[in-house]
Amino acid sequence: MTIYAHPADTITNCGGTLARHADNGDESVAVILTHGGRIHPNQYAEQWRADQPDIAAVEADLADIVANKKAELERAADIIGITTLHTLDHDDAMSTVHEDVVEQVAELIAVESPHVIICDYPLNAAYTTNTHTASTMTALAAIGRAQTYLKNLDDRAEVNVRQVFFSSYPTFAHDVLSTNGVRNDTYIDITPVVGRKIAAMDCFASQGYHDLFARKLIESNNGEHGRTAGVNFAEAYVRHFNETHDLLPVTTAAMNADPLTRHISYSRIDVRREFPAH
Repeated sequence: MTIYAHPADTITNCGGTLARHADNGDESVAVILTHGGRIHPNQYAEQWRADQPDIAAVEADLADIVANKKAELERAADIIGITTLHTLDHDDAMSTVHEDVVEQVAELIAVESPHVIICDYPLNAAYTTNTHTASTMTALAAIGRAQTYLKNLDDRAEVNVRQVFFSSYPTFAHDVLSTNGVRNDTYIDITPVVGRKIAAMDCFASQGYHDLFARKLIESNNGEHGRTAGVNFAEAYVRHFNETHDLLPVTTAAMNADPLTRHISYSRIDVRREFPAH
């Protein structure tokens, strides 16, 4: 399950990861807290500035914009392979945690019973001007609430989420000594599905996330995380909970990595050539 603030967030942050899980036969659920009608209004703002504007865009009201954003999300989710969408349609001005929204999300967690939840790294739990942070604090509160459900009291059993992965932590450090603190500690190689992530981002034309921006994001963000991970393109996460192993874990990718030549192998894809903008 992903829990994000805006319609496009799931795709930009973890679309490649979800595509790989879809290919593995896993189900995924995307929970979107706000309708996104007021954020990144590129398509509409540009028409207001135009000498000969598109009348339909200029006269679009909030309901029209929200419906278009939802249609973009549905097309993107279909490309990625997201199984279920829950759009809660709260206003984009949401900047703090609300009890009713926590309960909404907790109920969805109880219904869907996810093993894993993905949400934004909360830059600061008290940073109330950032809807992304408010969204994650809502998610964490909902996870805690879902753990307290009792069948005899709430007509539903408790749900224990096994792991929470935070996306968008703004660092590209390769090792823990580079930052002396928090760093992304989990990377997913999205190279096999990078074309699908670009195609899904191309769906969000209303906010200018298509064409050149989609490719720029993949090159700069996923490409740099890929360089750190030793692959062409990666999505990065910080794990919320400690994990216990019987033996010290070393991944197959780490065992197979060749430090001498990996800078060549992870530089082999040119997304602008292979996935040209229209």
